[in-house]
Amino acid sequence: MARLKEFYKQEVAPKLMNKFSYKNVMQIPKLEKIVINVGAGEARDNSKVIDAIIRDLSLITGQKPVVCTAKKSVANFKVREGMKIGVKVTLRGEKMYEFVDRFFNLALPRVRDFRGINPNAFDGRGNYNMGVKEQLIFPEIEYDKIDKIRGMDICFVTTAQKDEEARELLSLMGAPFAK
Repeated sequence: MARLKEFYKQEVAPKLMNKFSYKNVMQIPKLEKIVINVGAGEARDNSKVIDAIIRDLSLITGQKPVVCTAKKSVANFKVREGMKIGVKVTLRGEKMYEFVDRFFNLALPRVRDFRGINPNAFDGRGNYNMGVKEQLIFPEIEYDKIDKIRGMDICFVTTAQKDEEARELLSLMGAPFAK
């Protein structure tokens, strides 16, 4: 959706410029990328789990996910080096803005007992991380076609230097932070 990118240029950027009194337009924080990660511990027993996760993430993001493999063998976790243990997608550009729009306006309101997202989940460098407990909140996922309810980690990477700037950026883009 090009309208969110245009909205950023026309509405969000000028408000951030005024609030934080930047001297240069290049100082204005912007969304760099979104990384969506699904860890699959049960994949060591059943290899079809990774295929199901790939299908779900492809539907949600509109982009082909990358399979993550174990870098080291860990006997306690019964994991060997090279085993498939997760799936991730990195969104940039138009697909990123489209995902942000759908996530904040369609998916999050579908969460049971939703009162807003945690405003304190920033990492100190302007990046926001959150977890979603089930993939069913996305309208693209059909309830009948899933084999198991799985969660995912979503990381919003921004160019902001401080958490306050990133919080303002995300809230202007529509992030429903809890009061």
